[in-house]
Formats: sequence, C-alpha cells, structure tokens
Amino acid sequence: MPASKKSRKPSYTPAQYVEGILRGDRIMLARAMTLVESRKPEHQALAAEIIDRCLPHSGQSLRLAVTGTPGAGKSTFIEAFGLQLIEKGHKVAVLAIDPSSHLSGGSILGDKTRMQQLASDLRAFIRPSPAGTKLGGVAPNTRELIFLCEAAGYDRILVETVGVGQSETVVHSMTDFFLLLLIPGAGDELQGMKRGIVEMADLIAINKADGQRLKAAQQAQKEYQRALHLFPPKPSHWTPKVLIISALHKRGIDELLQLIEVFKAQMEKSGFLRQNRQKQAVYWLHERIDTALRNYLQQQPEFKKRMLKAEEKVAAGTWSSLQGSLYLLEALIKRN
Repeated sequence: MPASKKSRKPSYTPAQYVEGILRGDRIMLARAMTLVESRKPEHQALAAEIIDRCLPHSGQSLRLAVTGTPGAGKSTFIEAFGLQLIEKGHKVAVLAIDPSSHLSGGSILGDKTRMQQLASDLRAFIRPSPAGTKLGGVAPNTRELIFLCEAAGYDRILVETVGVGQSETVVHSMTDFFLLLLIPGAGDELQGMKRGIVEMADLIAINKADGQRLKAAQQAQKEYQRALHLFPPKPSHWTPKVLIISALHKRGIDELLQLIEVFKAQMEKSGFLRQNRQKQAVYWLHERIDTALRNYLQQQPEFKKRMLKAEEKVAAGTWSSLQGSLYLLEALIKRN
C-alpha cells in the first residue's frame, strides 16, 4: 500500500510539466490535464501553477463550441471537420464532454472510439472528460484544459458539448465561435429548439443533408434563415449563417471552414475577439470565487449545522429559500 500511494503523487515539477507541454509532449499534456481535473488539494495547487506558467503561451487558437440535438452526428462531424483542418495545416484539440450519470457519476468516455481516424493522427489530440454535475454542457475545468492545449501548440480547439439544453449555454462563455449542429426537420424542430441556443449560434449547420433528406434539409435552412432575422443583432455584429452539410460524405465542410476563417478575421480586425475573451476571463473569475467560497463554507462545522437547519426549515415549508439564505448570510456577517 505505501508504494502504491507514493506512485500516485505527482512525479514532476511544474517547470517539467510546462517544458513538456510547450514541446508538444502529448503524454505530459494528458498528465497535466489529469491534475487539473483532480479534486485533491495538492493536485489543484500544482495544476494552478502549471496553468499560470502556460498562460503566456496560450490564446493563439480559435476556440469553437460544437453543440447540437441528439442524433445530429456531432462525433462524425467533428472527425470530418478536424481532418479537414489538419489538411489545411492546423493542429486540432478536441475536448469532448461525455454525459455523466447523476446517480453513479459514471461516464462513457467513448469519443476516441467514435473518432478513430482523427484520434490516430498525431496532429490531433482528443481528451474526453466527464461532465459531472456541472451545468453548462462542459466539464468543470474545460476552460483550463483549453489553455493547456493552446500552450501545446494546438491552434484550433473544438469543445464538443453533451447536447442541447437550457443549461448548456455556459460553453458560450469560454469559446469564440458557437456552432449549432442540427438535422433536417425544420418545422417541429424549430418550435422545440430553445431560443437562447439558436440566438447564440454563429453558424447553424444542418447535417445529414443527403439522399432523401436533402430536400428536408433545404427547407430547414430556409426556416432557420427566416428565424435568425427575428433575433436582435449580435454584440459581435456577425450575421449568423445557415449551411446544409453532410459530415458522412464530407460535403459542405470546406464552405463551413471558409466561413469560420472569415469570422475570425472579422472579429480580430474589430477587436471583438480580444474584448470578448477579457470579459470571459472576468466571468470565470467570479465563477471560481463562487465555487471556492461555497466549498470553503461547506467545510466549516458551524456553517454546516446552520445549513442543515435551513434545509430542514425550507423543506418543511416553514421558511422560504430567501429566508433560509438570509439566515445563513446573517451568521457570516456576525462572524466577521
């Protein structure tokens, strides 16, 4: 047992991790990511130092979110898209978020098996991560993993989310370009789609537009183009586009890539890309503070007692959730 415990301790210094990451060592990159995802305090402290040292070497990529309805073919699309990017000279990192069970916490983590051709290419790096209990369609530390990938030289970062849902918009706060992948069937699908997700999309790609579904895809394209005109202008002043593609047959991917490059050039010229990333950094600072404070308070014995009392009162209907939160806040004010 002692030898086993000893082997689990990080065996490299922060400088060694960073040196490996900067020279493109995929194994060292994966090990650093494991530290970032660890909940152990000693791992978190080491991870924070590694990330800080990598920050000056990050930021040069284009960060793309890829989300879509179940069955839209996200993995097939990402593989075709990633291979096309590699052909054009890019290095591609895919941060693929697998849904976690709320009961067991288990996750499939099968993206490497679903993207075998892309995974076997040394110019690509695929990292499947469990979403855990975190809302937003991304894993708790996805943003930090982006920084590590950028420091390792990957200039196109694809974040594949678990699906489409009201709570999944957090990915928008850590990426530059939001790609929504849909399938033919405009009418009913448009009614059921969450407005917030469509409104955030920089590009809607209607996949599986082949064979008998081509006509339905063309109709869906018209429906979404009309719908997008009803939304207010985006802060970036980018006009969202709607394309029909077939990831399976690799049709429409090149046009999609061209549009993304136009977007990148336009956002860099206007200064929006830099300004938006600055806002994102501040947003995530606040998120981290909220999480750190909550975790700290939950470890304090007196606070835990008061929390149990508040939960009992709220559950019984004696207190409202507002009253319960004020009761907990009062204790903190008196303590300070």
